[in-house]
Amino acid sequence: MMKIINIVFLIFLTSKGINAQEIVQHTTFEPGKIWKDTDGNHINAHGGGILYKDGAYYWYGEHKGKTNSARVGVRCYSSTDLYNWKNEGVALAVSEDPSSEITNGCVIERPKVIYNEKTEKYVMWFHLELKGKGYNAARTAVAVSDTPTGSYTYLKSYRPNAGEWPLNFKEAWKKEPAVAAPTKWWTPKWYKAVKKGLFVRKDFEKGQMSRDMTVFVDDDGKAYHINSSEENLTIHLAELTDDYLDFTGKFITIAPAGHNEAPAMFKQDGVYYLITSGCTGWDPNAARSFKASSIWGPWEELGNPAVGKDSDLTFHSQSTYILPVVGKKDAFIFMADRWKPQDPIDGRYIWLPIKIKDAKPQIKWKDEWSLDTFVY
Repeated sequence: MMKIINIVFLIFLTSKGINAQEIVQHTTFEPGKIWKDTDGNHINAHGGGILYKDGAYYWYGEHKGKTNSARVGVRCYSSTDLYNWKNEGVALAVSEDPSSEITNGCVIERPKVIYNEKTEKYVMWFHLELKGKGYNAARTAVAVSDTPTGSYTYLKSYRPNAGEWPLNFKEAWKKEPAVAAPTKWWTPKWYKAVKKGLFVRKDFEKGQMSRDMTVFVDDDGKAYHINSSEENLTIHLAELTDDYLDFTGKFITIAPAGHNEAPAMFKQDGVYYLITSGCTGWDPNAARSFKASSIWGPWEELGNPAVGKDSDLTFHSQSTYILPVVGKKDAFIFMADRWKPQDPIDGRYIWLPIKIKDAKPQIKWKDEWSLDTFVY
């Protein structure tokens, strides 16, 4: 009904010679449809994450053009209702200095921003690949700002936790040869070697690989960095320092050799939930879910949280973030991207309610929905 009202109103305004695009407000979510900002342009914030601060939501994401290389940087949008988003410009710009790690043409993916109450700084983490190196760098990077919209000052990039063992790593595994492995990948013997820390030992000195990532701030203010590591075979969860700018060296592995990426985390009633996807390049696949009563595990596998038609492809999308809706109890939004590698700027956003049903996360498709009807 609301959609019909908006259409009638748009026709009325057009007949009066008024620019309806600047006036008509979104009042619902329409997953997979073109989502325009308040200037009438398709929102360009892919692989994004959201920060809530002082009554406003800030959406950070990859600015896409005709390729997946970073030519602009990380864009920021703001909203007070989650439906209508104002373009706040580029929060973190790529550099034109060819010696910079974030030079024009590098790869910047999945930016997430968290606010540090102690330092009063806004901290942005993102996956970084160095220009011309493909996906071999596998680094995570950090930038900081005094304001949510930036501009953010780039600090540095990491291969996290160099010289540190995971807390759930068996002592016997530490003593095995650093690079010993079956010569043929994807065999039962090779998977067993990965589960016993093959890649952890290989990258022990220089730091662990970090690709798809997210960050999570717990109720006590502790922050955690969750990323796909070990050639996207294993999720790593690591504690950040009190200023959120570095790693403490305390980390665990989740689902070793499970081939997970695209992590997104939330917490409800003292239980931590993690949503991931399988690894099929730009093509969608069935999501996975996990839960734990402690952030340090053990983590229990729960299966695909998506249900219904196209659930085996996560509704043709891939997870990027899970957003707690401020002021609504147990209300979380599953944020995902419908990637279009042939035309990245046209990538669509899939926002759907995520609920806990029978002690498991569950996501159902909705063509259109609103926060007022946040039910199944």
